[in-house]
Amino acid sequence: MKKTGKVYLVGAGPGDVAYLTLKALQLLSQAEVLIYDALVDPQLLELVPSNCLKLDVGKRGGQPSTPQAEIDRLLVEYCQTGQQIIRLKSGDPFIFGRAAAEIEALVTAGCPFEVVPGLSSALAAPTLAGIPLTDPVMSHCFAVTTAHEPELVNWEGLASIGTLVLLMGGQQLPEIVKQLVRHGRSPHTPIAIVRWAGTAKQQVWTATLETIVAQTTGLSLSPAVIAIGEVVGWREYLQPREKSEVRSQKTGDRRQETEDRSNFSPSVASPLFPNSQLPTPDSPLSNKTVLVTRSLGQSSRFSDRLTAMGATAIEMPALEIGSPSSWEALDNAIARLSDFDWLVLTSTNGVDYFFERLFAQGKDTRALAGVKIAVVGQKTAQSLQQRYLRSDFIPPDFVADSLVENFPESLAGKKVLFPRVETGGREVLVKQFTAKGAEVVEVAAYESRCPQSIAPDALEALQSHKVDIITFASSKTVRNFCQLIAPYSDINLDGVCIASIGPQTSKDCISHFGRVDIEAEEYTLDGLLEAILAGVGKSESIRSESIRSE
Repeated sequence: MKKTGKVYLVGAGPGDVAYLTLKALQLLSQAEVLIYDALVDPQLLELVPSNCLKLDVGKRGGQPSTPQAEIDRLLVEYCQTGQQIIRLKSGDPFIFGRAAAEIEALVTAGCPFEVVPGLSSALAAPTLAGIPLTDPVMSHCFAVTTAHEPELVNWEGLASIGTLVLLMGGQQLPEIVKQLVRHGRSPHTPIAIVRWAGTAKQQVWTATLETIVAQTTGLSLSPAVIAIGEVVGWREYLQPREKSEVRSQKTGDRRQETEDRSNFSPSVASPLFPNSQLPTPDSPLSNKTVLVTRSLGQSSRFSDRLTAMGATAIEMPALEIGSPSSWEALDNAIARLSDFDWLVLTSTNGVDYFFERLFAQGKDTRALAGVKIAVVGQKTAQSLQQRYLRSDFIPPDFVADSLVENFPESLAGKKVLFPRVETGGREVLVKQFTAKGAEVVEVAAYESRCPQSIAPDALEALQSHKVDIITFASSKTVRNFCQLIAPYSDINLDGVCIASIGPQTSKDCISHFGRVDIEAEEYTLDGLLEAILAGVGKSESIRSESIRSE
């Protein structure tokens, strides 16, 4: 009776034999033919029987390798001889492992097969470098992509994801940086490159998008895994103490840094942690109380990030977001969406309420076929992406004022749908569109109202003069805040630092408080956070001046 052969597509893990699964180990010990990639630990070859036929198909990016069709042929040929074949792949067979092509060849030839998972370097390399891919504050998700063909990558979509993991991207590092920054990622975003992860040769470089190319020029970065995001800043704090001590002893010697990169990890300057990556008792925001005046339900993430940097964050919602007084105008616009050339969305609230109403009318995103979408701000774009839609245009300066100025096509004769706040919104955008020849249909999508009262903990902090910094993310929060505190004569803001998200909000701060102490250069919450960190010393001087004047 003829023996039936079988092919096992086995994941070898990130590199070191120690990370091989038990099932993979068992199969290797019984292998009759081993067809293996180039990126596996040579010790793996010692796990097969001495009479096992070993075939190196050497698939490594940037170097000559066995054609995929030849690998497919070998698998089928040896399986048909009735032997047990192990197709050993780096990492996991189904993560950029071209397993589908090999399985297709096996199925066509009637060859039995089984896929055995392996530990992917996309997960293992960051972990082995002390970098968590997610974090309750800094990153709620991560994405994995291959970067050896950057022209095929959706950089716009990736730029908004908390943590990015890129495989096969060492040779494309300059292009990776260029595309991410071009599509809105801050040049201060931390980045780590992990080479030979999980082996004795492991090397790690950390820097920012702005500095990583210059730092690694002339160095070999293959094979490597690239991790990008604020979570990279955790590395210095998640290393075993003895390793940190060795590293710190060597960072002063530039030549030594170059020669022994396995222990080299320069400081990461990020928007969140420009000097020390992560909060410590000496963090610039330690012992600072920050009052956050965003709307209820929108302030938590910002507060969490302040807390992560050592601050005491107190939320005082100065906005309540809800339904408009009538849905009629929005419903009528939704019923004739095909009449519009552009849909303009300037806030996450606008996105949320527009699509809530769209779905309530029994429609879905297909109703927007043929309608282009313009959004203001990366957060608005991200909210749109959560609904599997991409914006056709985002102005470069994060503000509505730059929307018309930088619009990608002539507005003459265009019909524009503008779902917006019912009352209190600025009219400049409508006027600018109209001046350019567009027909603008404004519809109320939501309303923002002043709350009826102040949260008790916020009121107590204000009355007892515990607040060091107050943050304002919109003009309306400034006006509503002043309305809320008006009945309380014991609230004095003379020694409190006023932090504004941008010029329009600053105008209202000056109008109501006579000053603004900190203004974000980038008109986002990330930009406001960065400005607070840079200007925290200013808040100290403000409070000191106030004390002296008393």
